[in-house]
Amino acid sequence: MTIAPFTGNFTQQEAISDSAIDAAIEVLRSGRLHRYNTAGDEVSQTAQLEAEYAAWQGSKYCLACTSGGYALSTALKAAGLKVGERVLTNAFTLAPVPGAIVNAGGVPIFVEVTDSLVVDLDDLALKAVSSGARFFMLSHMRGHLADMDRLMEIVQAHDLILIEDCAHTMGAKWDGKKSGSYGLASCFSTQTYKHVNSGEGGFITSDSAELMARAIMLSGSYMLYERHGASPDPSVFADIRLETPNCSGRMDNLRAAILRPQLAELDTSVERWNERYQVIERRLSAVSAIEVPVRPEKEYYVGSSLQFLIKDINREWRKGHETALTGAWDHAERIKMLDDDGIAGEVVFPDGITEMNSPPFGAGIGLSPRGADRVLQWAGARAHNRWLVELCQMAPERHHGVAVVPATWDVEEAVREVRWA
Repeated sequence: MTIAPFTGNFTQQEAISDSAIDAAIEVLRSGRLHRYNTAGDEVSQTAQLEAEYAAWQGSKYCLACTSGGYALSTALKAAGLKVGERVLTNAFTLAPVPGAIVNAGGVPIFVEVTDSLVVDLDDLALKAVSSGARFFMLSHMRGHLADMDRLMEIVQAHDLILIEDCAHTMGAKWDGKKSGSYGLASCFSTQTYKHVNSGEGGFITSDSAELMARAIMLSGSYMLYERHGASPDPSVFADIRLETPNCSGRMDNLRAAILRPQLAELDTSVERWNERYQVIERRLSAVSAIEVPVRPEKEYYVGSSLQFLIKDINREWRKGHETALTGAWDHAERIKMLDDDGIAGEVVFPDGITEMNSPPFGAGIGLSPRGADRVLQWAGARAHNRWLVELCQMAPERHHGVAVVPATWDVEEAVREVRWA
C-alpha cells in the first residue's frame, strides 16, 4: 500500500472561516471597532463574546483583553500581588509567563517539572514552604495537565493563591472539570498559535466579583464597566473604580467578531485535533528512542501540539555527573550537603571560575576571555545569576553567591547586568 506523503504545513493555522470573515467585515463597515463605541441599545461584539466565553467556560465573570500575557499580569495585579513578592511557577513554560510575573511587580520562583512535562508536585510542596510565596501561577504548558487533585491539596494546605495559565488548555478537563476552573482567576490566549485565533487577544475568567471588578478597571473601562458582557454588579465597583489605575488592555470589536464563530465551533475542533494527535502519537510511540508523555486517565486534553522526549541524549550527557548535577541545582540537596558536612552557610561561585567549566553553567565562563564566544558566555552568566538569585532567596541565611558579569564585550550591557544583580 502506498501512503500519500503529508503535503500540509505544521506551522500555519487553518484559514479563518467565512462566518468569521463576514462578521469582521460587518464591524469594519460600521466603523465601530472600539468596544465601547456602540449605537443605540447595541451590545458590542466584545461584550457578547465575554458573555459567551463565560458561559462556555462555566465561570461567573469574563474579561476580554489584548493578549494572554496581559491577562496573566492583570490577574496577578487584580489578585493583590505586591511589588517584590515571589510567585511560584513551573519551569517548563514560555517566556510570557515569568514576563507577566515581572510585569506585575513579582519575582518568579521556578518549580521543577517531571518527565511528563507537568509541574513536579513534590518540588511545589517544598518551595511553597521555602519560598514564602503567596501566589502560584500554574502554566498548563503545551496542554499537559498535572494531577489537579493532588495539586489542589498542596495549594489549599499552603494557602496559595492560584492563577491558571490555560493558553494551551482551552477545553481541556481533569476528571470532567475544565482547566481554568481551579484558580482564583484563569487566563487564556487567542493568539494565532492557540485554539482560537484573533492574531492577539486573551481572556480572564473568575468567580470572584472583586477580582474581576479590579481587572475590568485595570483594562481601561473608565466608568463604562456596565457595558461588559460578564461583569459583577455595578455596586462592586463603588470603591474599586476610585482606587484602580487604568492600564489599557481592551479587546476590540474586530477581534471579538472573528472569535465568536470560532468559539461556537471549538468543541468540534478539539475532537478533530485530538483524532490527528492520536494518529501521530501512536506512530511516535512505536519508535524505541522516543518517549511520548503518558496521558493520565483523568485527563481530557486538547491535542493542538505534541511533545516527546529523546532521553538517551540527556542520559549520555548526564553520565558521570548525576550527583554533582543534583547538588548543583537543587536547593534541598544543597542544604542536605551543608548539614551533612556541618557547614552553616556557603558562598556559591560561578561554575567555570576555576577554568573547570563544570555543569550546569559552564558555558564559557572562564577567567580568560581568550577564545570565548560572546553569546555563549553571556548565556552562561545570565543562567548562573538568575539561578543564584532564586537559590539565595530560598534560604538567605544559608546561601550567598557571587554573580558573574562579562565586562569585556559591552560595558553598558555589563552595567545593566550589575544593576539587575
